[in-house]
Amino acid sequence: MMEKTQAFNPSAMVEYQEGSVVSRTIAEKDTGTVTLFAFAEGQGLSEHTAPFDALVMVLDGRAEIAVSGTDHTVRAGEMLRMPANEPHALRADEPFKMMLIMIRS
Repeated sequence: MMEKTQAFNPSAMVEYQEGSVVSRTIAEKDTGTVTLFAFAEGQGLSEHTAPFDALVMVLDGRAEIAVSGTDHTVRAGEMLRMPANEPHALRADEPFKMMLIMIRS
């Protein structure tokens, strides 16, 4: 986790690994978390729900994110909100990096 206040490039803080999903938490508080992810092409997260709203900020690449049965193609520079308690899943169409902001309050 980052402790100091400083400017940083989030995409440079997590690297791709062939055939894997890599994550790095950069902030964790009672009110929420910020986690960076790097997905190798074809990797993803199976459908699940979370009890809190979450925002995905796409840092690199392209992925398909399904939220409540609706597919969304997301690309670098875009954001997508995933509402609490709604099923969602992700599949990287190419190497893909994102910042996940989980809001617990």
